[in-house]
Amino acid sequence: MKKNTRSAAKKNPVQKEPVSSKGKSVLWAGRLSEKPEAQAFAFQSSINIDKRLVFDDIAGSKAHAAMLGKQGIIPKDSASKIVKELDRIAVEIKSGATLTIDTSSEDIHSFLEAILTERLGDAGKMVHAGRSRNDQVAVDFRLYLKRKVPRLQAELSAATIVLLDIAQLHVTSIMPGYTHLQRAQPVTLGFHLTAWCAALERDFSRFNSALARLDECPLGSGALAGSTLPLDRKATAQNLGFSRPTLNAMDAVADRDFVLELSSVCAITMTHLSRFCEDIVLWASEEFKFIDLAESWSTGSSIMPQKKNPDFAELIRGKSARTVGNLVTLFTLLKGLPYAYNKDLQEDKESLFDSIDTLSVCLRMFAGMMKSAGFNLKRMKASCSGGFLEATDTAEYLVRKGMPFRAAHETAALIVRDCIEAGQKHIADRTIGELKNKSKLFEEDIYKAITPAACVKARDLPGGPAPKEVRRQIKTLRKKLQAR
Repeated sequence: MKKNTRSAAKKNPVQKEPVSSKGKSVLWAGRLSEKPEAQAFAFQSSINIDKRLVFDDIAGSKAHAAMLGKQGIIPKDSASKIVKELDRIAVEIKSGATLTIDTSSEDIHSFLEAILTERLGDAGKMVHAGRSRNDQVAVDFRLYLKRKVPRLQAELSAATIVLLDIAQLHVTSIMPGYTHLQRAQPVTLGFHLTAWCAALERDFSRFNSALARLDECPLGSGALAGSTLPLDRKATAQNLGFSRPTLNAMDAVADRDFVLELSSVCAITMTHLSRFCEDIVLWASEEFKFIDLAESWSTGSSIMPQKKNPDFAELIRGKSARTVGNLVTLFTLLKGLPYAYNKDLQEDKESLFDSIDTLSVCLRMFAGMMKSAGFNLKRMKASCSGGFLEATDTAEYLVRKGMPFRAAHETAALIVRDCIEAGQKHIADRTIGELKNKSKLFEEDIYKAITPAACVKARDLPGGPAPKEVRRQIKTLRKKLQAR
């Protein structure tokens, strides 16, 4: 009787190693006998995103291989070969002449391991002992951020110093301060710019805090439950420059708090830049005329020949939406995931990379735009005339004379009303007799007390706009930036 060879083949299929659409082996070959369809493989591939982790993956693999050799898990000569070959691969990739990243690979981890195996044979296959891609990608991501975030902080510091330098020049340059976009009280340009710097310094500090929390090494956590091999996690962490190993293996591969935190800091910093740029857009308008952006940091109109648009400020303001959107993306990605690792987490990098890249370029653009800007100091000072910016100082004058604040506030408000009815623009336009009709506490010294310069100088409490105090604030901020 003839055998049914088709039936037999179905029962005993030939076990073939799954490959990618272009013939590359994949790391999870053992379990599955079918290769992914080309489109499916491309869909789940991440190498175009995580290829920027190549040198971090090499560093992590070197530390892991060295530890495996030291612990006797693999032969020491094999560990040495792996480390030397990884160094060679790094040099070749940096040069770009002899080795380029193959974007048909599944991810950067697969690509590097395939190169090692191709060059070293069985020795190359030993590198993954005691390691999962789950803890491998986690350590790569953290290593990358430990390198990248300090560079971002340097750009943030440079932008802040540009503002502090400008502020230093303008601690006595009078301008209106605003609340509700209405003229409120006299301040100085130096005071206003120092306020921006105080916000940016907090952002600098937030990056420091985030870096401190991510400074843990996940290697040795495996897929989620560690390994039965005698790994030395402390040695690996120390070799890679981490302060400590992660506490819990499951949390180590599930954790993306550090991604959320850094994305949040990027979004907060970009929100600050966006608010500053909103001021700049207003100041550059014909209605304000406070700032004159350099022509190299402005654009024209395709139809209106007279236009000089603050497009760079507007673009920075607009790009803040990207970082806020990226943060929302990450929250949405994580909120429904069970512990520990899920393939969804492959989506964590693109959002954070984009936020970091966006913030980096915006900081450089912002610093260049501000460094080349001019200020219309006469216009700023003139804008303190009218609008009764001295009203609060008038009330506080009466408080110093002994009047309860609520009564003083009402008195100043009634004087402002009288001025408006009389077509006057300043409280100082009232005669001393007219002022005394509202309160006998008024004396001739009121007129000197409510000039814009006097109002600013008198506000010398910590945090105030008095020139001496602003100089102290600038000095304090410089020291904070230098200390970090």
